[in-house]
Amino acid sequence: MFTGIVSGLGRILSVDPLGDGPQHGKRLQIETPPGWLAGVQLGDSIAINGACMTVTAFDAPPEPAPGRFSVDVSAESLRLTAGLDRPGPVNLEQALRAHDRLGGHLVSGHVDGLGTVEVFEPVGESWLLAVRAPAALGRFLAVKGSITVNGVSLTVNRVDDELQGCRFTLNLIPHTLEHTTLGTLQPGAAVNLEVDLIARYVERMLAAAPGLPPVARA
Repeated sequence: MFTGIVSGLGRILSVDPLGDGPQHGKRLQIETPPGWLAGVQLGDSIAINGACMTVTAFDAPPEPAPGRFSVDVSAESLRLTAGLDRPGPVNLEQALRAHDRLGGHLVSGHVDGLGTVEVFEPVGESWLLAVRAPAALGRFLAVKGSITVNGVSLTVNRVDDELQGCRFTLNLIPHTLEHTTLGTLQPGAAVNLEVDLIARYVERMLAAAPGLPPVARA
């Protein structure tokens, strides 16, 4: 589990194929800020642009040298996510520990769909970000609700259901732009979206067949 509070800006240094066919995934090597990998172990989970991946190798030299770690990403994960198939900057978050502060919202690190940036423009001291999401995700979005965009926990300001999908808008403060990769977004860019975990369970319960037996109580 994660919180959507990015704790480090990393960079994918290399993307190497794990096989010769399209069914094979890629191995990513990612550079981290100095000291960011302190406490990380093999097999730990790290969210990369909002997608939960498993650490398969790492090098955590003493500061001020940057660290590096590797993950293996399946072809299916590459197909369903954005920004993991090429070198470039990425948002990083280590997995939530039981005693950590929940600064954002509960995030699983499982991307629900890809959105498309439609508008990214300054409004006063902040920036307006408008994203078109797949229509199937629209029912999980609500004004003042939570959404994860490329691993960043954000608050929805407006939701418009349209024939072409669902369009929602967000307000990004300067701090968010400085400490995440969202400041580099451009119209037309694809972004990883994860809807609120609680909303997903509520939708499932409301959609359950009326004839299902009630939950047994002790």
